[in-house]
Amino acid sequence: MDDPAHASVEAAPGEWRKLAALAAASGVFGLLSLVAAHFGGDGSPWALALVGAACVTGGWDAALDGWAALRQRRIDVHLLMIVVAIGAWIVGAQWEGALLLFLFSTAGAIEHYAMDRTRGAIDALLDKSPKHARRLGPDDAETEVPVAALRPGDRVAILPGELVPADGRVLSGESAVDESNLTGEARPAPKQAGSDVAGGTLNSWGRLIVEVTRGEKDSSLQRIVRLIREAQDSKAPAQRAIDKWGDGYALFTLSAAAVFYLYLSLTTPADAVGQAAPLYGAMTLLVVLSPCALVLSVPSAVLAAIAAGARQGILFRGGAAVERLADVDCVCFDKTGTLTTGVPEVAALEIFPADADRGRALSALQTLEATTTHPFAAGVVRACQLEGARLLPVQGVSNSPGQGVAGTVAGARWSVGTREFVGGAALPAAAVPPGAIVSEVWASDGSVTVRATLVDRIRAASRPTLAALHAAKIRTVMLTGDREEAAAAAAQQLGIQAYAAALTPDAKMAAIRGYSAEGHVVAMVGDGVNDAPGLAAADVAVGMGGRGSDAALESSDVVLMDDHLERLVDAIELSRRARRAIRFNIIVSVGAALGMAAYVIFRGAPLPLAVSVHEGSTVVVCLNGLRLLAHRPRR
Repeated sequence: MDDPAHASVEAAPGEWRKLAALAAASGVFGLLSLVAAHFGGDGSPWALALVGAACVTGGWDAALDGWAALRQRRIDVHLLMIVVAIGAWIVGAQWEGALLLFLFSTAGAIEHYAMDRTRGAIDALLDKSPKHARRLGPDDAETEVPVAALRPGDRVAILPGELVPADGRVLSGESAVDESNLTGEARPAPKQAGSDVAGGTLNSWGRLIVEVTRGEKDSSLQRIVRLIREAQDSKAPAQRAIDKWGDGYALFTLSAAAVFYLYLSLTTPADAVGQAAPLYGAMTLLVVLSPCALVLSVPSAVLAAIAAGARQGILFRGGAAVERLADVDCVCFDKTGTLTTGVPEVAALEIFPADADRGRALSALQTLEATTTHPFAAGVVRACQLEGARLLPVQGVSNSPGQGVAGTVAGARWSVGTREFVGGAALPAAAVPPGAIVSEVWASDGSVTVRATLVDRIRAASRPTLAALHAAKIRTVMLTGDREEAAAAAAQQLGIQAYAAALTPDAKMAAIRGYSAEGHVVAMVGDGVNDAPGLAAADVAVGMGGRGSDAALESSDVVLMDDHLERLVDAIELSRRARRAIRFNIIVSVGAALGMAAYVIFRGAPLPLAVSVHEGSTVVVCLNGLRLLAHRPRR
C-alpha cells in the first residue's frame, strides 16, 4: 500500500475541481434518492437508480485509483472503500454506501485542494520566469530574443517594470530590483554599475544595461526551482517510516476485518440483517482502520512548510531537513561572510623589504587572488588595482583549501595565503582602529613579502540572531580559519558563546563531529568552498545563498536565499511548527482510528458514524498542515 492516501503529491494541478464536482453530484443524487424513497418507498426504482448514481459519481475516482493499484498488485484505501460500498449494497445498506463514497470523495477533494495550494505556492516561482529579453548588438541596437538564446557575455537592456531575463552584472544605469520571489525580502534592493542581478527579479524604476553571466538553465531562479523539486521528492524520516510498513498495515486491516467477520458470524444470530449483520460490522471496522489520515499526516505538513519557507527566502531541501532542523541545539558559524559582512576592506598594503619592486609584487598578488573565490580576494584585487597593479599570465596554479594558492607569475613562484603558508616572518601589526576585526593576506616569492591587512565588519543581524538563538536554548559556536586575534575581536563584539580560530577545513569538520559526539544536534552555517566539509559533517547544513558558493549550496540541507542571517531563526521556528503539526496529525489520525476501532468492536457503530470520524480526521490532518502556508516569521 505505497500511497493509500486520497491525495497524491503527483496529482495533476487543479484535479480537486474534478473531484469536487463528482462529490457535489454524488451529494445531489443522494438527496434526490432520499426524496424518491420518501414518496415511493425504499424499493422504488427511482430511489435505487438515484442512490446508484450517487455511488457511481462518489466512487468514480476511487474505482479508477483502486483498479490502477490492483493492476500493480497493491491494495490501497480506494479499493477498500469500493469493497465496503459493494458490501453495503449486499446487506441492503445502500444509502450508507452512498454516504461513505460521498464523504470519501468530498474529503479527497479537500485533500487535493490542500496539496494544490501547497504546490501553487511553490509553482508561483515559475510564474516569475521571463520569456523574452532585449539583447543589445555591437551598435547598441535592441533585438527581442528568447531568454533561452542568451549566452554569458551578452548585453541586455531592462526597462522599468520588466523582469530581469538572466543572471548578470549591471554595466550602466541605476534602479531598485524587487527580489522577494527569491529571497523573501520585501524591500527592493538598490542596483547600480557593478551590482549583481538575478534572473526572474523585477526591475522597479530605472533602465539598466546588464551583462549576462549565466545562461537560463544555470540562473538563480532555475536553480532554486530545481532544488525545490528535489525537496518535494525527498521524504521526511517519519514519512519513510510510515511507508515502510504500509503494505503490512494493509494486510493487517484486511485480516482484522476478516477475523471480526468470523467472530460476528459465530456470535450473531443467523437471521441478523442491517447493522447487526456480520458483514456490516466487518465493513465498518475496515473503514475506521483505513490509514488515510496517518499517511497524509506528514506530507501535508512537510510540503506546506517547504512552500512557506520558499516564500520567505528559506529553501528546505527535503522533508528530512524540515524535521531535523527542529531538533538542533548547537549552531556552528563560519565567520567571514556569515557573521561578518564578508566584504573586508584593505587597510594597508605593505612590501618587505621596502625597496622591493612594489608594482611587480602587487601584480603577482592581484594575479593569484583573481584565481580564487575566497571572501578576501575581491578586496585585495581592488586595492591592488587602485595602485596600478596589472593582471599577468600565471602558470601551474595550485590551491590548498584553508591555506592559500600558489602559481608561477613572470617566471617566479609566488604563494598567497596565510603567513604560515607563504613562510613570512612575524611583523609588527598595521595601524587599524581599536577593536577592528583584522585579517591578513600574505604573498611571497621567497625574497619579497607582501602583507595586505583587511578590516571586516559584523553584520547588523548577527547579534540579534545569536541573541534569539540563545533565548531558544541553542548553543552558538564560531569556527574560522582566520587568525586568533581576528576571531577574538569578532567573538567579543558578537557575544557568541564559544569560538575556535586558525582552523583548516578538516579541523572545522573535526570540531563539528566533536560536538555531535557530545550528544548535540549540530547545524553548520557557512557560505564558502572551505565550509563544504563542515557543512557535510553537520546534522543540518545551512548555506548562505546570497553569495554562497555552489559547493556550499550543494552541501546544504537548508539554504538562506539572501544574506539575511535572521532567516536562520525563522527557519528553525518554521521547522518546529512543522514538527508540532506532524505530531498533532499523527495523534489525531492514530487516535481516531484506534478509538473508533475499539468502539466498533466492543459497542458496535453505524457505518455513517465510522465514515464521518474517518473522513473527518483526514480532513483535519490536511487542514492542520495547510495552516503552515500562512506562517509568518516573528520579529
